Amino acid sequence: MDVLILIGRVLFAVLFLGSAFGHFTQTDAMAGYAHSRGVPQPRVGVLASGALMLVGALSVLLGVWADLGALLLVIVLLPTTFLMHRFWAETDEEAKQGEMIHFNKDLALAGASLMLFAFFAHVEELGLTITGPLFHLG
Repeated sequence: MDVLILIGRVLFAVLFLGSAFGHFTQTDAMAGYAHSRGVPQPRVGVLASGALMLVGALSVLLGVWADLGALLLVIVLLPTTFLMHRFWAETDEEAKQGEMIHFNKDLALAGASLMLFAFFAHVEELGLTITGPLFHLG
């Protein structure tokens, strides 16, 4: 069971590590896109969201306060979902469908991150982690 959870953590974290890398290597392009979506201070937002994704993903991956890492991912995903992927505001049907897919993906990832938070904060013996949870849900 411990190995399956570790594999799941690795697979889950890869998405966020890749995205964080993009936030730091393509900051200007991402800030331009965020600006076009009406995000205030888009460059700061891109760098801050990249940092949250990096720290959250590494925390989940390595098992260092993985509950906190999962919570950080929820914190970055929820605003991103509603600020960046407003499918309801699109007039072009193709753009609307693309934004709806991204909205649903981010919403599902936020839900999965929230479940990971609860899992890590509730289970006594996590196995294959460096630290135990920071939070304790009875």
